[in-house]
This record gives sequence, C-alpha cells and structure tokens, in this order.
Amino acid sequence: MSSEPPGLRRSLGVVDGVAIAASSTAATTSIGIGMGALAATVGLQAPAILLVAFLPILGIASAYARLNRSEPNMGSGYVWVGKSLGPWPGFITGWVTLIGTVIFMAYTSAVTGSVFLQFANKAGWHHALGLTLDPNSTALSTVVGLLVLAVVTYTAITGVRKATRLQTWLLVFEYAVLLAFCGWALISGGHAFQWSWLNPFAIHDGTAFAQGLVLAVFFFWGWDAAFSVTEETKNVRDAGRGGFIALFTMLAMFLYGAVAFQREMSLPELVAQGPQGLTYLGAKLADEPWATLPLLALMFSAVASLQSSVIPTARGLLAMGRDRTMGQVWTRVSPRYESPALGTVLIMSISAAVSVLALAIPKLNEMILAAVNSIGLVVALYYGLTALACAVRFRAALRGPLSGALRAVVAPGGSGIALLGIGVYLARSYVTMSDSFELSPDNGWFMLSVPVAIVASGLVMAAYAKYVRRSPYFVKGGVTTPEPVPLTAERS
Repeated sequence: MSSEPPGLRRSLGVVDGVAIAASSTAATTSIGIGMGALAATVGLQAPAILLVAFLPILGIASAYARLNRSEPNMGSGYVWVGKSLGPWPGFITGWVTLIGTVIFMAYTSAVTGSVFLQFANKAGWHHALGLTLDPNSTALSTVVGLLVLAVVTYTAITGVRKATRLQTWLLVFEYAVLLAFCGWALISGGHAFQWSWLNPFAIHDGTAFAQGLVLAVFFFWGWDAAFSVTEETKNVRDAGRGGFIALFTMLAMFLYGAVAFQREMSLPELVAQGPQGLTYLGAKLADEPWATLPLLALMFSAVASLQSSVIPTARGLLAMGRDRTMGQVWTRVSPRYESPALGTVLIMSISAAVSVLALAIPKLNEMILAAVNSIGLVVALYYGLTALACAVRFRAALRGPLSGALRAVVAPGGSGIALLGIGVYLARSYVTMSDSFELSPDNGWFMLSVPVAIVASGLVMAAYAKYVRRSPYFVKGGVTTPEPVPLTAERS
C-alpha cells in the first residue's frame, strides 16, 4: 500500500461540471428572488441589462477557460492573478471570493429555512415540537436553514461525485417547473411584449444602469465553480466546457424568466412582490397543489446553491493552504472520502456562526444585508482581476493571428476593464447616495464600507501570510506549488 498522502480523486466529467456551475449560479433562486430587485433598479429593461451583463461575463469565461487549460488549479483566480499580476492582488482575489461566498451562505441559509417553513405551511404543518412554524421568524428560519446547511455539507464531505448527482436531479426538477410556469406566463400574460425591454439605452440614469449591471453580474455569479474542481475532473477541458454550457443555459433561463415575469406582471406588481415573485406567479397562474410547485423548485434551488457554495470554497482554501498563505488545516484530505472534509466542515461552521451572530447582534444582520446588496462589487473585482491576468499572461498573442489575439487578450482584457470600471463608478455613486454614515443596508456609505472592509481584511491577512507565515507564494512572486499534492492526510 502506498505511503503517499491521499489526494483528490479524478472522478468528475463535463456533466458534473455543468451541475456544479448551474447549481452555484442558482437560476431559479435568482429569477424567483432577484427579478423584483432588478425591476426596481432598471424598470422593464431587466432583459436588456441581463444581455449587457452577459457580454463581459462571456469574456471572463473565456479567460477562465484559457487560464485553466494553461494551469489547471483549484485555486483558479487566486493562482492565476498571483502569477500574472503579483501575489498581493492574487491573494486579494482569493480572499474576496472566499469571504463573499461565506457571507452568501450565511444569508442563503436563513432564506432556505424560510422557504422550507413556507412549504411546511403549504403542506398543512403549522406547529411542531411546541413551536409555530412561522416563515417570517428570523430565528426559526435560521435554525432550519442551518440544519439544511449541515445536511448538504455532509453530502459534500462524502464525495463531490455524490453531491453532483444530487444537484443534477434537483436541477432537472426546478428547471422543469421554471420552464412550465414561465412558459405559461409567456402564453397567457396580459402585458404585450415590447422590444424596448431589450434596449439598454432606455435606461437613462447612469447610476441605475451601473447598479443594474452589477446586480445582473451577481445573477450570473457562480458559473466559475466548475473550475474549483478541476483537479477532480477526468479531463481538464471538461471544467471549461461545463462552465460555458452552464453560462449559456443561465442566459437563456434568465431572459426566459424576465420576459415571462413582465408578460404576466406590471412593473409596480413586480417591484411590490420582490423576493416572492416566483411563488406569486405560481399562485396567480394555478390552483393548489400545482401552485406550490414553484415554491418547491425554489427550495430545491436554494439547497443546491448552498451545497455548491460549500464545495468550491473548501477547495479554494485548500489551494491557499498548500501555499501556506492560509493554515495547513485547510490541506487535510480525508483518506476515506478523498475530499477536504475538515475544511468543508470548518467553512460550514464559519457560515453558521455568522448566521447565529446575526440573530444575537442586530447590527451584524444589517451588515450581512449590506454585504448582499454590495456583493456585486466584490464579484466584479475578482472577475475583473482574473480577466486582466489572462490578458497579461497571453499578451504575446497580440503578435499572432487576429482571432487568437481577440480570444486571449482583447475580450478578457476588455471585459475585466469594463467590470472594474463599472465597479468604480458604482462605488462613487454610493458615496453620493447618502449625506452621512448610518448602520443601514440602504445607506450608501455603509454599503461601500462592506466591500472596503473585505478588501482591507484581505490586505491584513496577506501581510500576515507574507511576514509571519513566510509563505512561498509571496517569496516566489505568486508562483504556487506546482503539484496538486502533497496534501495532509486527515487523521482518523
């Protein structure tokens, strides 16, 4: 028997990559909960802003695919930016990705718990164990959500292959429901389709356009999760294929859902329903029990999204741990399950702790809400840096054929600059949004302070990694460990 420490098993194919990317993007959740927020920002031009957002995202995707072929690594942006732009921006790329996902998981777990309670009420369960199953109870929703988070963490620990099988079946159900109800709305909706819905120039307010664009980018966020399991994929190119298939599928679903919602609901109706948009649509179109299907699809989408968030986050930390920019605890791979089991449990525990603290400290809950509102800035930052890293690394392609230069340098570089520019513009608009700082998720200064705090904490952690841990990542200028192992075997 080999004495080498266990590594991650190469067991995944392109279908698994699609399942991870699509689940992480969570089209049903984005449409069901986010379409009202998008309508409140850009009005009836939601389909247009989704199309505009797809253009830089497509450039970012080409950057990820090319970089992954050149240097497959579960650290993705952290690795690629570090080598091309330097260790400091590389570490920040990895850090903001991790913190953004942890905040998302803390918020989504409570949302998932609320959806579970809504479904229980629909099924006639209003009381259990002496408790009233109130979906509006933040405490109860958080507890239920944390139970769900624990279950999906267990499935992620016992093997990513098993997790992707579960995600695939959840996706099949939720997409079938989404296609059916949105198709019904497209046919029976009382509001005529307008070509202006696809015209981004109809958005006359620059700040609204920037906010809508960042929000639309957040809709697409998660497709890159396929690249976090590149070292567990049989064929390196499968990660890129899975990401692209998921990305184009998401575009089709988002446009389909946006137009369907606007065919069935007026703009005031869309804005008023907010995060209940999909369940409201189901109740408007069908009688029970069929009207409950969109709620069930939303519940499945939230579960899959939680699970697919745990998987890439643990692997991103594993990549940082083996470079000693983070602790060695993150490099432990379970010899039984051949997955970063301990790191996965720790990520779940950190997100759970943030959720519980949000109950005990009301201001922390407001900070989480502000983080969700401004998390698009964090996504734009690390997507933009990764795209620029691609343009820098393959800049020699500018001396070759035009097609190669466009794919390797111009499209990624232009997309990265566009996202970073929009982020800067939106940050400036936050400054002018409010006259003074207040602990409120609607306060511009507070919304800006959250991503600034995330970046600032990243700089502190980077300094600690460089000067205390003496990480080779900083010594070698962002060059990471060349081999996917050695990893530390987790002791039984």
